Amino acid sequence: MAYTDAQARQQLLDTVAEAIDETGLALAALGAAYEQVDERTGDELEERLFRPVGMAYGRAKRHHAAFAGRHGLAAREFEQPPPGRPSTGAKGFVEDAVRAASRADAILATLQDSMLPVEVGDPELRAVLGEVRELLGGVSRSAREVVRTLGR
Repeated sequence: MAYTDAQARQQLLDTVAEAIDETGLALAALGAAYEQVDERTGDELEERLFRPVGMAYGRAKRHHAAFAGRHGLAAREFEQPPPGRPSTGAKGFVEDAVRAASRADAILATLQDSMLPVEVGDPELRAVLGEVRELLGGVSRSAREVVRTLGR
């Protein structure tokens, strides 16, 4: 069966959407964690985790829509998912965010390794995938540092 450019572009768009969904989960979990911590910890959480994850989410969504528009594909609407139960606690929410950010990074890494972004021939999207992965890549380390200060 022949693989068309349209199918490749749609597959690329769908895979990026999966990563955006995971990044949205991370963002929701971090927002829930923020609601459960004191002001100082909240500021650190915002600076070290929420800001990079939020930037990754925004860039990925923006470029998902731009790629769809450039290639005549339907862009998806993304809704912020619920973060989970409040009983998860701030530490649990941060851990949930780390897992979701790691899944998003893994999805994008697999996509980059597949060479599909090169085959589709969209340098702009390829560059953004790297930027998003860079933003998500520091989440785990930063989260460990933030979690150490929880409850102090």
